[in-house]
Formats: sequence, C-alpha cells, structure tokens
Amino acid sequence: MADEFGNGGGAGAIGGDMGAGAFTDRMKGAGEAMQASGQKIAEGGSAVTLKMLDQAETNAREAFSAMRAAASAKDLSDVMRIQTDFLREQGTRSMSQAREIGELIVQFGRDAVGAVRSKQDQG
Repeated sequence: MADEFGNGGGAGAIGGDMGAGAFTDRMKGAGEAMQASGQKIAEGGSAVTLKMLDQAETNAREAFSAMRAAASAKDLSDVMRIQTDFLREQGTRSMSQAREIGELIVQFGRDAVGAVRSKQDQG
C-alpha cells in the first residue's frame, strides 16, 4: 500500500525514499547550517552596533566643536556661517554614515547566506 502513495517503504512520508540515517544526517546538516548562519548574523549585528556608536561619537564631537566655535564667534554673521557649515557637513556625514551601515548590513547578510551554503555543500 505504501507504494501506491509514492513512499516506496522508505523512512516515512517526510524522508521519502531515503533511509532514516540519510534523513537524520540531512536534518543535522540543516541545523548546523542554521546555527552557523545565526552566528554570522550575531557577529554582523555587533559590527553594526559598534559602527553606529562610532558614528554617534563622531557626530557629538563635531557638534561640540561647532558649538565652541559659535560661542567664540565675533558677531552674528560668524555664528550663522559656523551653523551653516556644520549643517552642510553633518548632512554629508549622515549620508556617508548611512551608506556605511547599509554596506555592513548587506555584507553580513551575504556572510550569513554563505555560511548556510557552505554547510549545505559540506553535508
């Protein structure tokens, strides 16, 4: 009767015609691949967090530098120039920082997928 349903008497409906040992090995390999992928994602998340902290530190340092310059300005036009320069530089810096974070996220996504593929190729 099992032959009527295409099971061929193998390891069961899930395993199809492969033996129980082969099915277990495949499942173990899939679990190891997911674990490796999870590890890569955790590493990537840490790298992104550290990069964001570095960027926040840079932004705060630049903001305080601009405030010091504005505090020592000789007149209102000097304050306006300092503020305009800071805002322009901050806009450029923000775009660059967003690009860096995006590149890190893409890279750790590739690493996570690569870890899964590598484990599957080994299995």
